[in-house]
Amino acid sequence: MSDAKKVIMLGNEAIARGAYEAGVKVSAAYPGTPSTEISESLVQYKEDVYCEWSPNEKVATEVAIGASVAGVRAMSCMKHVGFNVAADPAYTVSYMGVNGGLVIVVADDPGLYSSQNEQDTRMVARAAQLPVIEPSDSAEAKEFVKAAFELSEQFDRPFVFRTTTRLSHSQGLVELGERVKIEDKPYEKNIRKTVMMPGNAKFRHVEIEQRNLELAEAANTLPINRVEMNDTKIGVITSGIPYQYVKEALPNASVLKLGLVNPLPRKLIEEFAAKVESLYIVEELDPVIEEQVKSWGIKAIGKEIFTVQGEYSANLLRERILGEELEIDTPAQVSVRPPILCPGCPHRSVYHVVKKLELHVAGDIGCYTLGAVAPLSVVDTTICMGASISSLHGMEKAKGRDYIKNWVAAIGDSTFLHTGVNSLMNMVYNHATGTVLILDNSTTGMTGHQDHAATGKTLQGDPTNAVDIPTLCRAVGVKHVVEVNAFDLETLERTLREEVARDEVSVIITKTPCVLLTKGKKPLYVAHEDKCKKCGMCMKPGCPAMAKNPDGTIRIDDTMCTGCGLCKDLCKFDAIELVKEGDR
Repeated sequence: MSDAKKVIMLGNEAIARGAYEAGVKVSAAYPGTPSTEISESLVQYKEDVYCEWSPNEKVATEVAIGASVAGVRAMSCMKHVGFNVAADPAYTVSYMGVNGGLVIVVADDPGLYSSQNEQDTRMVARAAQLPVIEPSDSAEAKEFVKAAFELSEQFDRPFVFRTTTRLSHSQGLVELGERVKIEDKPYEKNIRKTVMMPGNAKFRHVEIEQRNLELAEAANTLPINRVEMNDTKIGVITSGIPYQYVKEALPNASVLKLGLVNPLPRKLIEEFAAKVESLYIVEELDPVIEEQVKSWGIKAIGKEIFTVQGEYSANLLRERILGEELEIDTPAQVSVRPPILCPGCPHRSVYHVVKKLELHVAGDIGCYTLGAVAPLSVVDTTICMGASISSLHGMEKAKGRDYIKNWVAAIGDSTFLHTGVNSLMNMVYNHATGTVLILDNSTTGMTGHQDHAATGKTLQGDPTNAVDIPTLCRAVGVKHVVEVNAFDLETLERTLREEVARDEVSVIITKTPCVLLTKGKKPLYVAHEDKCKKCGMCMKPGCPAMAKNPDGTIRIDDTMCTGCGLCKDLCKFDAIELVKEGDR
């Protein structure tokens, strides 16, 4: 028996450990659920691995490519929609190949737990002709990362390492290994391989097609693809987390478990299919495996009985494959709890003023997207990172300057640095009109408070230069840049009225830290029921610390109140009083 240490790890922690053990020297990422914890876990090995938060996924991937070209093992990490941002370098590095091993970790989100779509990374990777490895638990997550780096260097191919929310955030037993000592590979100038101008890229396209054929042939014997032969009445081809559902629902079935899901091991699949009576293909989201298998003339059952949306489950497989009518107890009805901004969130006061002025909001990706739901209900659009500013620009060009004076764009500080800067630059360059609200809460809030280029601290915890967002806005040509405290309602309202009336681009920065960043004593507010006029003004922003008594008067839950003072500012009858001083 092995005496190696075994620990319980999240899938994301296991991926980080695998990168460490594989000898990775450079990792770059932009935080995005469900991938964020990979980098947060990897930074514990900063003595051996350089880790950074990059401003976006494109930059992160380019950093990793540069490290690979220089001759070390490198990795970039992101969520599935971040892979879209990284698509430009990803498609081209597929032609270039690698020097040091290169792995792009992409976390998909079946079920839309924290994303704006359910795209399948395998589809994007196939289009880019990138090989894809997919683990099914934490132990495989660690070992498959190591395999990905080995195969990357063996076949001169960048690899995509696909995970999903269920794997990223589930725990499993992982056996720890030692970090391998990988000698830096020498850099040798080779412009035919690393300068992707048309003549070279044409040559490299032929080269990577051959490499992919070699990899597909090798896939037939790779240990990360394995056959588990049992009862041959039912055979299942599967990969990733769905493998766990298959083993639970169909313990006696024969299974071909794929670890390499692009390119597929055709010979292995044909041999397996020939041994079973009924063949099922179980894969979440798109029929990536299914369409290829059926195109080879192999009879299989897939999406005709399964869904292309959301997560699968063992119960789903029992129902669809075995035809079982499951007697599942209906859960007790509970009150619906829609997502809301935290008590004391500075975005709430901003949106309260925006709603008072009856402005429409072109929204973006972040905590502030929650301004779309009741009772605030001010966000009209949310598309992707940075799109608030660009879409506002498109509205103005479509409908004219008068129309846009009833709109603002709302974007967070991290998202602004991610892709909002380009959009703002475009507005100025193309003589636009419009007001941009940068909701600067001094962190990347939605994904759990990661630092970024304007916070003054790196992922590795080192102090660094902090981008000055007002100066950056002025540098791209915005003449009217105003900073306002998000809780200064009077100044915020006056500023909004002034800026939306302008016939040019303006920026309002609401500079107030996320309430979860602040430490120390909080102010304490109490409501005096005898003074309450039941007007409901304090309830309009929808703070979860505010509640109504049966008689219509209000009360404040002091276990939830963070002391922002918004309710007191809104009350005109002195029914809310500050009773304990603290940091606000």
